[in-house]
Amino acid sequence: MTDGTAVRLEAVGKEYPGPVPVRALDNVCLDIPVGTLSLFEGPSGSGKTTLLSLIGGLDRPTRGRLTVFGTEIGSLPERQLVGYRKTNLGFVFQDFKLIDVLTAKENVALALQLRGVRRPAALARARAVLELLGVGNRCNSRPRDLSGGEQQRVAVARALASRPRLILADEPTANLDGATGEDVIRLLKKVSRHRSTTVIVVSHDTRIAPYADRVFRLLDGRLVQASTREAA
Repeated sequence: MTDGTAVRLEAVGKEYPGPVPVRALDNVCLDIPVGTLSLFEGPSGSGKTTLLSLIGGLDRPTRGRLTVFGTEIGSLPERQLVGYRKTNLGFVFQDFKLIDVLTAKENVALALQLRGVRRPAALARARAVLELLGVGNRCNSRPRDLSGGEQQRVAVARALASRPRLILADEPTANLDGATGEDVIRLLKKVSRHRSTTVIVVSHDTRIAPYADRVFRLLDGRLVQASTREAA
């Protein structure tokens, strides 16, 4: 977007059909600037994960307009949505989602190979990113041999390896101890600050807020609070 906005939601709503329809998001309006780290807080069932799924192109809004880097993604055909995800997004999941039979380096490289990078180049870039995140010495270890913090660093490396414009992180510190969780958030903050990558985090973890440029609070699918702060 020419105004420096990475993500814009205009009266976005999401309902799931059923005998009693569930309104997961209701008339959400917000802007997220390029190169910032934004945190979405709220209790379980407030709409945080639904919002992340919509921005990630994994689901579609029922109403409203959702624009990411100038493209209205809510009405894109599925084939174009796949291209949108490959070109723009990196995902960090709460449960890591690493492949057990692959080494740390191979897990990161696979994300690149799926984007068309040849295996030797993908492995070389994977090693470089793992070294950047302080786990280069674990390149040849499998997930079962890594600590929770090391697994999450590998997951972050996988998200960063393709140099995405937008990283979506779902409860990235939930399975980590205090110090390790803060290390992961510092890494995501460093990426947003120095690479102009936009980072969106949904979490219950109150330790994340000091690192966020913007904090949004959802309740029953509605945006009830938004604040801008001087991040750490």
